[in-house]
Amino acid sequence: MLRITTGLLLASVLALLPPAAAADRRPEPEETPRPNIVWITAEDIGPHLGCYGDRYAVTPNLDRLASEGVRYTHAFATAPVCSPARSCLISGLYATSLGTQHLRSEFPIPGEFRGYPSYLRAAGFYCTNNEKTDYNTANEGALIAASWDASSGKAHWRTRRSGQPLFAVFNLMISHQSRASVWSFDEFEQMISKVLAPGERHDPALAPVPPYYPDTPTVRRTLARYYDCVTAMDQQVGRILAELEADGLAEDTIVFFYGDNGQGLPRGKRTLYDTGLHEPLIVRVPKRFQHLAPAAAGQSVDRLVSFVDFAPTVLSLAGLRPPAHLQGTAFLGPHAGPPRQYVYGARDRVDEAYDTSRSVRDRRYLYIRNYRPHLSWNQPEGFSDNADMRREITRLAATGQLDATQLTYAGPAKPQEELFDTVADRHQIRNLASSPQHREILQRLRQTHRQWVLETRDLGFLPEAEVWSRSADRTPWQMAQEPGLYPLPRLLDAAELAGQPNAVPRQIELLTDADAGVRYWAAVGLRAAGGEAIAASDALNKALSDLSPSVRIEAAGALLALGEADASLRVLTTELQSGQLDLALHAARTLQLAGESARPAAAVMNRVLTTARQPAAREPQHLFLEFSLQAALRQLGF
Repeated sequence: MLRITTGLLLASVLALLPPAAAADRRPEPEETPRPNIVWITAEDIGPHLGCYGDRYAVTPNLDRLASEGVRYTHAFATAPVCSPARSCLISGLYATSLGTQHLRSEFPIPGEFRGYPSYLRAAGFYCTNNEKTDYNTANEGALIAASWDASSGKAHWRTRRSGQPLFAVFNLMISHQSRASVWSFDEFEQMISKVLAPGERHDPALAPVPPYYPDTPTVRRTLARYYDCVTAMDQQVGRILAELEADGLAEDTIVFFYGDNGQGLPRGKRTLYDTGLHEPLIVRVPKRFQHLAPAAAGQSVDRLVSFVDFAPTVLSLAGLRPPAHLQGTAFLGPHAGPPRQYVYGARDRVDEAYDTSRSVRDRRYLYIRNYRPHLSWNQPEGFSDNADMRREITRLAATGQLDATQLTYAGPAKPQEELFDTVADRHQIRNLASSPQHREILQRLRQTHRQWVLETRDLGFLPEAEVWSRSADRTPWQMAQEPGLYPLPRLLDAAELAGQPNAVPRQIELLTDADAGVRYWAAVGLRAAGGEAIAASDALNKALSDLSPSVRIEAAGALLALGEADASLRVLTTELQSGQLDLALHAARTLQLAGESARPAAAVMNRVLTTARQPAAREPQHLFLEFSLQAALRQLGF
């Protein structure tokens, strides 16, 4: 269960504290001796390890670690992409509560929400990070400075004072999506040939091909490549564990191994299926601290664990009481709480690809709520589209060569609601949302999802430009606690209409609502309505003059889909050249998805693309603008 019943409750508690007290609260040490703690994080993997029953995997070091520790079978990331997941890990708070749920976010977070290693440092631990941070906030520099004694490619426990307790994080990049699928096969071969001997490579002919992929040579070769990366990562884990042994620290150190988000393949990373959120988690507790272990060595634990639980768990293992504002629950140590019933996931903008999807999962059932059902899970995205496998899947979908199961990922749209029995359907390909036999489960998880969104003050229901506007002199988290600035129940009601049958009349009404966020979701819903939105043509044309540029952009996108180009393109090209990067990217993506209808705007798109490529003041949004506009112009033949 959530440690914060409502965001408003937490705001009230902090408001009652003197400013110094709110910032300086520290957990109190309670017991000695204290274990050392090492985290080993692997990029972009699922539980594709021998110790998890994967017969194609070659992971002897992790298999041995699992035999000496415990293997969690139900551990989940809170986001299917790295930066939002890492924002949660460092803060102990959901990215959706902080406003850091979009990839490469620059929103600030409240200063009192310090990185959890700062509490360990205050208690005498030497904390190192080797080396990725990627915390997805404007506060990243402050978080790094407060959290780590050393954070670099050379950071290591070996630079601590003699006898000082340690907390060390190692981030292994070799399994990242870039290596596993995005780099060309030639680049990959150059890299992997330096790491694995020929006899350690995986045979594509033996690769297990899930039913949601077409069985082609490219798919098999990519799957083998992914498993090669996992094997190379396993060797790196072995070297870190050997260093612990060589330094005489293994019997004093609790070791965590886990993945940071789903596998870097199509339908993995960036989706809310288990392929995007389900992570391996192995915890080895030495004999000296066996009273802290959840089970005997070699056993598995089926307790639900979320990334939001990691920060309080490490503090608890260190003998520190987790701060009350953390949204997770410790699952190990003297301050462990009761097992959770649900874990939650969120998918929002990744690079230039906008989306708003949420998930809730118990130990058996997975529920996904898609608030932009008109967008494919496989919508175009510049970085991922460099992968041969993804381009092939997209081509096969466009030419009618994929079956119904494969189109659940690669089709042009997705359902409003998805429900899966993960025990009977481990690949999550049979949507039970319309099953009468599962109606009660659907309603329970639907309600649980809505309750979580409201209680955690999920900031995903305003476009980024609107969040900046409403935050003004405060952080998005603080803004979200004020119902007048963030009327979440009304925003959620409007968002839920997208894709609903017979919703167009109500969405026309909501286009004149007093709140721009409600009007925004009305326009999104009319875009999702397709041809049915023709009845809203007059209302959408009026919305082209809306005070909110985000509403204007969405209205223009809906009208373009209806074949009304002139006024719509004027709005989009104006926002594209506005200089406000969030709006420019929103407009660029709308033009990209409009296809041929965007042709009259090609000259403007080309000028903005040239500017975005300039090295001066290059920000992530410039790269995403480049991805979007380059793809738009390419499909128009430029």
